[in-house]
Amino acid sequence: MKELQALLFDVDGTLADTERDGHRVAFNLAFKDAGLDWDWSVALYGKLLEVTGGKERIRFYLDHFNTDFERPDDLDGFIAGLHKAKTDHYTHLLGEGKIPLRPGVERLLAEAREKGFRLAIATTTTPANVHALLTNTLGADSESWFEVIAAGDIVPAKKPAPDIYTYAMNEMKLTPEQCIAFEDSENGIKSSCGAGLKTIITVNDYTHDHDFSEAVLVLDNMGEPEQPFTVLAGEAGGASCLDIELVTRLFTQTS
Repeated sequence: MKELQALLFDVDGTLADTERDGHRVAFNLAFKDAGLDWDWSVALYGKLLEVTGGKERIRFYLDHFNTDFERPDDLDGFIAGLHKAKTDHYTHLLGEGKIPLRPGVERLLAEAREKGFRLAIATTTTPANVHALLTNTLGADSESWFEVIAAGDIVPAKKPAPDIYTYAMNEMKLTPEQCIAFEDSENGIKSSCGAGLKTIITVNDYTHDHDFSEAVLVLDNMGEPEQPFTVLAGEAGGASCLDIELVTRLFTQTS
């Protein structure tokens, strides 16, 4: 039986509720800056989340929801410019402290570090977004907590492809039998399970009805002692918050 050595975390929706009140708002601000009348409502953004990656999401919007838009000759450059402006707005929102970590995240990370577990990030969001979230919630040195930050375009195929998780494990010289993943969405668990990883899910407003049948545990959040989680699927053995003891038990029981 392999021993658990590393915890691999998704970012958006898993570490923080970044989508509805972070990325969506930042996209709309970027559109306004560019003189566009586009407005991504909460409901529309939920549909756009079927696609991972910000630039890919803009293209998906044009292909399926705004087909009458007269596309510029350099569509790739146009999309890249919008996405850069969006990232600038997003990091500004983070700097203002408007996007906190989800319950239990900081506690679990601190316990994992204290007990010597290795940590990594595996996400489709940009490195700049990861940097902004970590430094504005956990402090200036928090990026160093993670041995690998696999983010953005570091692999060509984004989630639900398993590539980002495979990349992170290869960089750490670990196998799926030594790691566990933390995700929040159907695309995310397709990616992590596709890479052979056992996966713990914490749902959010956009993902509560996704298919998480492959997860070892599905929770509403990681929980705090004074704010216990709710188990949506799986068995937490009477625990009220996600700690290293429960993570290790889930890993061992399903290995």
